[in-house]
Amino acid sequence: MVTSKSDIKREYKERKVSAGVFQIKNAVNGKMMLGSSLNLEGLLNRHRFELSVGSHRNKELQKDWNEFGSDAFVFEILEVVQLKDESEIRLDDELTLLEQIWLEKLQPFGEMGYNTGTKIRYA
Repeated sequence: MVTSKSDIKREYKERKVSAGVFQIKNAVNGKMMLGSSLNLEGLLNRHRFELSVGSHRNKELQKDWNEFGSDAFVFEILEVVQLKDESEIRLDDELTLLEQIWLEKLQPFGEMGYNTGTKIRYA
């Protein structure tokens, strides 16, 4: 099946993106980085890429990635925002609530994690 460039672009633009909360977990030492995004797939790809080229903004996570290697890390979507209608305002509010729940549950700070604050939302 041959598809044109314009068909591929149209399909990409029409694709639904998932908003939610994710973690990047170090299976060796148990530390994790918690994050959230309105576009989970895109952001997880960005984190993988930045770590693989050594340019991740979280220096401690990057250090452990370099030390333990990519196979020591698990990228996991913890929860996806479920909405009945596609209201942008409700999506943002629901994601904020999920962020608070997961931050409280996992406490990814200090010895337990790579997060340095409670702001975990990425683009």
